[in-house]
Amino acid sequence: MKKERPLVEALYQFVEKQPLSLHVPGHKNGRISSLPNEIKKALSYDVTELTGLDDFHHPEEAIAEAEQLLANTYGADKSYFLVNGSTVGNLAMIYATCKRGDTILVQRNAHKSVFHAIELVGAKAVYLTPNWDIRTKTATTVSAPVLSEALALHPEAKAAVLTYPTYYGIIAEDLKEQIKLCHAQRIPVLVDEAHGAHFTASAKFPASALELGADVVVQSAHKTLPAMTMASFLHVKSELVSTTKINHYLRMLQSSSPSYLLLASLDDARHYISTYMESDAVYCLEKREQWVEALQSIRGLEVIQVDDPLKLLLRLPGYTGIELKDALESKNLYVELADAAQVLFILPLLKHGESYPFADMRIRIKEAVAELKKQPGTAGSYIEEPYEMKAITTPEVTSDELLAMEKEWVPYMRAIGRISASMLIPYPPGIPLFVPGEKITVANLSRLEELLVSRAAFQGEHRLTEKLIRVIKQ
Repeated sequence: MKKERPLVEALYQFVEKQPLSLHVPGHKNGRISSLPNEIKKALSYDVTELTGLDDFHHPEEAIAEAEQLLANTYGADKSYFLVNGSTVGNLAMIYATCKRGDTILVQRNAHKSVFHAIELVGAKAVYLTPNWDIRTKTATTVSAPVLSEALALHPEAKAAVLTYPTYYGIIAEDLKEQIKLCHAQRIPVLVDEAHGAHFTASAKFPASALELGADVVVQSAHKTLPAMTMASFLHVKSELVSTTKINHYLRMLQSSSPSYLLLASLDDARHYISTYMESDAVYCLEKREQWVEALQSIRGLEVIQVDDPLKLLLRLPGYTGIELKDALESKNLYVELADAAQVLFILPLLKHGESYPFADMRIRIKEAVAELKKQPGTAGSYIEEPYEMKAITTPEVTSDELLAMEKEWVPYMRAIGRISASMLIPYPPGIPLFVPGEKITVANLSRLEELLVSRAAFQGEHRLTEKLIRVIKQ
């Protein structure tokens, strides 16, 4: 009889034997853990690569079977479980397609892991500026004409890296055309689809990049599927990218001590989506529509729907997204992110009959909004349209050149035209505002000021409390 969740079932059968541990991990099946009981119970499944549980880096049994089912579900030539998050998938696909000195086309609002991968590989990035969407007040996707121009300027490119959908749930309507443009020049398309693992569940959702012809697609199963944090997928369907190379780099980059809890959650998440029916999607979208209508009845609250039905934006005019987030958190309601204008919700991918506390959440949102409106907001003017930015840009210096250059700290308001020496990342969403080697523009600094006013958090090397950023010394 075919197993529905091969790895989950293998783990269950192993634990049923009540095995005694003379191996890692040191908590010994939870026997010497002082964690809360709810967590401690799970530690009996937190094992290692023992007989009957397969070998993550050379799978031949339960993991191999589970990954084959994953490939079947998504229509890939080869699929992989990732235990180091989508970050390791982004690293592996860039390592597998580029080497030091190669040109790579990159959507400018990519995740920081893409920039890190390019730096580690030593490739030369060509940045493609995304469109700005006034309705969602976000940078969205690259257009086919911009990509076409970049391909004409850089026919030597070894890969193109695109983000689909964006963190805010916006898709590129012409992604299929963009993929065809790249393939016409034998350039593989690598897609960070971290927020789109659920797309293949229903025809009512946007199409997956893999379905549209992308060569390698990385998905964060933990973002919209019922997988644990850090649990992700990588899919390959390509004549241009070697699965042997992908496999090689994944084995180098991923942990040699994989978490079986993460692997089991990936097996379970794959089973969840492979058994998702169109009737489930109808039910899920009906529940969503009812809740959206209920939210729209809250006076003053703006509800913005986007391409991805699991994403929803909320605004309260006169108040920043940070202020709205704080008000919601006072009611123990936690959002995915907040920016200067709005908060972002990620909704559950429900199956028929499954429930979620939508009514209770609406009550809390209504109370939070009412209390927030009793005090003045600090929202300033948002960027309705970005400052003029070139469609295609390249860093002034490469990452290799940057290493040998002297750096200095300067007041950020005096940094226009200087070369950034550090990455500055508002987080979330984890999309770098400044990239090492790139010239700092008026648009960059205006966005920085807006983020600072809205109390956004920043990662990277900076001294923003002193209003200083790091640049190449002139």
